[in-house]
Amino acid sequence: MSVPVFEEIEPAPDCGCQGCARQRRDLALGLPVRAGGHPAAHGAHRALVLVTAAGAVLGGGGATGVATALTPRAPVTPADAAGAAEAALASDTPQGGRAPLHGPPGAPAEGAPLPGAVPTTSQISVESLRRTTRTEIINRAKTWVSAQVPYSMEKYWSDGYRQDCSGYISMAWNLRSNEWTGSLDRFAVRIDRAELQPGDILLFHNPASPTRGSHVTIFGGWTDYTHTSYIAYEQTKPRTRKQATPMAYWENSGRYLAYRYKGLVSGSTGAGATPTEAAYPGGTKFGPGANNAYVTRLGRMLVERGARSYYAQGPGPKWGEADRRATRAFQLAQGWKGTEADGLPGPHTWRLLVSGGGRDIGGSSGSSGPSTDATGFPGRGSFRPGQSNAYVEKLGKQLVKRGFGKHYLSGPGPRWTEADRRNVEAFQRAQGWRGAAADGYPGPETWRRLFR
Repeated sequence: MSVPVFEEIEPAPDCGCQGCARQRRDLALGLPVRAGGHPAAHGAHRALVLVTAAGAVLGGGGATGVATALTPRAPVTPADAAGAAEAALASDTPQGGRAPLHGPPGAPAEGAPLPGAVPTTSQISVESLRRTTRTEIINRAKTWVSAQVPYSMEKYWSDGYRQDCSGYISMAWNLRSNEWTGSLDRFAVRIDRAELQPGDILLFHNPASPTRGSHVTIFGGWTDYTHTSYIAYEQTKPRTRKQATPMAYWENSGRYLAYRYKGLVSGSTGAGATPTEAAYPGGTKFGPGANNAYVTRLGRMLVERGARSYYAQGPGPKWGEADRRATRAFQLAQGWKGTEADGLPGPHTWRLLVSGGGRDIGGSSGSSGPSTDATGFPGRGSFRPGQSNAYVEKLGKQLVKRGFGKHYLSGPGPRWTEADRRNVEAFQRAQGWRGAAADGYPGPETWRRLFR
C-alpha cells in the first residue's frame, strides 16, 4: 500500500477564518518546550510523528514518503525574515505550560490538574480558589525578589512553582498549579487599567506565537499621580526583579490587559475573610455631617501617608476639619490645584489612597512644595514646561556630568527648557528605551540610573 503525500499549507497570518486560526494555534502549541511550546501538545506531536513513521514502514513507503509528507513547500519570504527579526526584539521570556506544583514523583499537589490540561471557565469558580489578600500577594512576590530566583522555564523553586513569569504569578496568587499566560485569565476578572491595585496583574498573551512577547507582571502601585509608570514585580531574565516600569511595559504596551484575582479578599488574612470592596463609596460619604465607617477608613489611610499631625485624636467616623485638612494635604502632595485640592476625597484621591499610589504628604503643613521618594525623585510634576525649581538644575548638572549636555547653549539652570528635555531623551535612549519610555521627561527609573 502506498503512502499518501500531503502538502502542508501554512495559515495566512491575517486570515480570520476558523481553520487558519486553529492551525496557527496548533503550530504555536507544537513548538518545542524549550522554545515555549505546550508540553502536552509537544508530546502529542512526537507521538503522531512516530505513528506516521511506523505506518510508512509497514506500508512500504520508506523514508522518502515520510519526508515528503512532513516537509512544507512554502518558500521563506522577506516578510518571514522580518517577522524573525521582530521576534528577536521581543521579550525573551519563554514559558512552560500548565502543570501541577513540583514535588516528589507521583505526588501532585492537592487539587492540581493534569499536566497540559486547560480548564474551562466553569471549572474555575471563586469557591474553588484559595483565598488571599493583596498584602499576602505582594509579600509572596517579595520573597522571590529577596531570594533573587533565577529565571527558568524548566526549573522549579523550593515552593513548587516554575521559575518563569507565569509560574511567578501562580506563586503570588497561591494557585494550586503552575499556569501559563494562556490560562491565568481564567483565574481572574478583567478590569480597566485605571482600577489597578497592588496584587493585580498586567498580562500579554500572544496566542499565535506564545514565545513572541508573551509576558505577565504584578502591579505593585503607581509611581506617581500621572499613572504613566508603576512598580512591577516580575520574573524575567536573569532573575526576579522589582522596578519602576512604563505603563504597561517596555514593549507591546497596548496589548497588556489588566486582571484581578477572583479569590481576592479583604482583611489581614485570607482565612474566613469577605470579598474586598475597594471602590469609591461616593461623595455623599464625606463632608460636613457625614458619620460612617468610610470616614474612619479615609483618616487611617491618610495617617499612613503622613497626616498624623492633623489629628489630635482619632481618626473617627464623624467628619471633621482634621479630615478635610489632611485630605487637602494629600491632594496638594500630588501637585493638584483648585477644586482638585478642595479637601473632599473624589474617586482619584480614594484610588491612590487604597492602592498606595501617588506621593506621601511631604510635611505637617500640607505644603504643595515638591517632596521626594526613597530614591530622591521629586515627582514628574517638577519637570514640565513652565516649571522652575532646584530639581531641574540638579538634573541638568547631572546630565552634563554624565556626558548628556550637548543641547545646552547656556546653563543648565532651574527653569525647565526644551534643552533639558532633549538631553534627558538622549540619556533615556542610551538605556535602550524607545517610544514613551524615551519621551525626554524623567521618571523614577531615569532619575535612579542618572544618579546611581
